[in-house]
Amino acid sequence: MEARAADQLPTEPGWWFEPKWDGFRCLAFRQAREVSLRAKSGKSLTRYFPEVVALLETIGEPQFVLDGELLIASDGRFSFESLQMRLHPAQSRIQRLAAETPAQLVVFDMLQAPEGSDLRALPHRRRHQALEAFVKRHARPGLSLTPGTEDLATAQGWLDEGKLEGIVAKRRDGPYAEGERAMIKVK
Repeated sequence: MEARAADQLPTEPGWWFEPKWDGFRCLAFRQAREVSLRAKSGKSLTRYFPEVVALLETIGEPQFVLDGELLIASDGRFSFESLQMRLHPAQSRIQRLAAETPAQLVVFDMLQAPEGSDLRALPHRRRHQALEAFVKRHARPGLSLTPGTEDLATAQGWLDEGKLEGIVAKRRDGPYAEGERAMIKVK
C-alpha cells in the first residue's frame, strides 16, 4: 500500500496518474453485514470513523473491498490534523467529531467485486473500470472516485499547482501489488 518516491513523473506511455491525498490510507471491507476499515499498518480504523462505516453499510452489496483514502475537509482544504484528532480513546469524542467534521472516503482501487471475484490479479485498467461502475451505481455524499488521467500534462499541471501532497503514478497494465512498491509518488 506504499508508493516509492521519485523526482519526476514517468514519461513513457502506459501510466495512470492520480492525486496523492493527505489523509489516512484505508482499505474498506464489506462482508455480509459487517464493514471494517483498515489502515495501511493493518490496524483497525473502524471505531474512529463511524460515519464512513454507516455510509458503506447503506450500499446494497453483499461484499466488496475498496482501496482509498479517508479525508476530512476543513476550511476548503483537507486536514490531516482533523483525522488525527479522531484517534482518541473516548467514543463520545469520536461521535461528536464524526458529526461536526465528517470524514469521506475517496477511492482509487477495487480489490474485490460485489459478486466476490478477486480483482487483484487484473490489470489496473480493468480494476478501475469496475471501480468506476461501482461508484456510479452507489453514488452518495461521502464516497467519491479520485480524479485520474493518462495525460502526463494534466498530471504535471496538478503537481505544479502545489495544492497536493504529490502525484501517484500506476502502471495501467499492472496487477495490484500487495506489499510491493508498484506505484511512484512524486512531490
